[in-house]
Amino acid sequence: MSTPEAPSTADSAHARLPTPDAVNLIGLDLDGLASFCAGLGEKRFRAVQLFRWIHQKGEHDFDSMTDLARSLREKLKGRAVVQALPVASEQASRDGTIKWLFDVGGGDAVETVFIPEDDRATLCISSQAGCAVGCRFCSTGHQGFSRNLSTGEILAQIWYAEHHLRRRLGLPAGQRVISNVVMMGMGEPLQNYSALVPALRVMLDDHGYGLSRRRVTVSTSGVVPMMGRLQQDCPVALAVSLHAPNDGLRDDLVPLNRKYPLVELLGACASYLDAAPRDFITFEYCMLDGVNDSDDHAKQLVALIRGRVACKFNLIPFNPFPQSGLKCSPRERVEAFARILQEAGFVATIRKTRGDDIDAACGQLAGEVQDRTRVKERWVRILSPRLATQRETTPAGHAGAQPNVLQESSGEHQ
Repeated sequence: MSTPEAPSTADSAHARLPTPDAVNLIGLDLDGLASFCAGLGEKRFRAVQLFRWIHQKGEHDFDSMTDLARSLREKLKGRAVVQALPVASEQASRDGTIKWLFDVGGGDAVETVFIPEDDRATLCISSQAGCAVGCRFCSTGHQGFSRNLSTGEILAQIWYAEHHLRRRLGLPAGQRVISNVVMMGMGEPLQNYSALVPALRVMLDDHGYGLSRRRVTVSTSGVVPMMGRLQQDCPVALAVSLHAPNDGLRDDLVPLNRKYPLVELLGACASYLDAAPRDFITFEYCMLDGVNDSDDHAKQLVALIRGRVACKFNLIPFNPFPQSGLKCSPRERVEAFARILQEAGFVATIRKTRGDDIDAACGQLAGEVQDRTRVKERWVRILSPRLATQRETTPAGHAGAQPNVLQESSGEHQ
């Protein structure tokens, strides 16, 4: 992909700063935009026209929205903007993956990743600046949590990516780039529910991005009550970060499990399928060397899930980062784990790592977070004694070995 010589509509929109009381229309779903237009004395069909200009065409300049009445365009100029997020940086991977860092103000920045493949083009979107869940294998969680993103900040990520890439690729008008969206970037989407659902509705709206419910996926670490609400309010595809076959191990890897243990989580998954656009739940399982990757763990997983939830397993090779003290399971161990699941009748795939050379792979998104939860101090208190013990017990000749602090803390987690 080559950089365009002239800025695209999406590139230039962030330069137009709003007045303090102006409404950023990117953040309104169609009903919200209709209410806004009604407040200007305009009928709903004008909101539909405006909605199409913003999301289908990526236009931010009201004067260019030529089928809007001039009187409406003048009203909009004083009361509204179409405001993108400033792009702090862009990185391109050797495999075609692109990662953007968006400035969301207050010292926070979030990351968004575009992953092109032969049969699809997926955008991985962030929902929070940081994350409060604190999964042990996730770089975002080690940064702590600053705040939820607004609906507009969530949608600004797809708005920029879609329209920037259309121009960059030289696509004809109306041809979409992004076919799939996964809410798997920074943050736990279901802990930002009130902003998430309107954003999903814009992605699904035929006047917006027109995505299928099957092609929009929300990933959750297991916020059980909000899974039930999503089932009622906006059922899309669901991915659940499982990562362990028993409560003891999952308590350690995914702290939210202490509040919503596996029996509650699996019950919520089974219930969600009643309204889901797909007839299965995707269980994400990060493969951690010596922690959750043994044959016995795989057999426990089979026993846990069989007969409870229609699912498929997505085994994710761990993408190391310096603070984790964890290692990725060897490829042969991942394949052996997958075979046990497959022989038990489950679909089990091994995720292909994309964008790891630019830290854009699963679990690597970190951005910039003004941590309000002091999580880094807690990690130091937790990890330092374990690392010291590991160094004391490491045999001579293995001084460079990366410690597996989780395995040490609770044995084999059986």
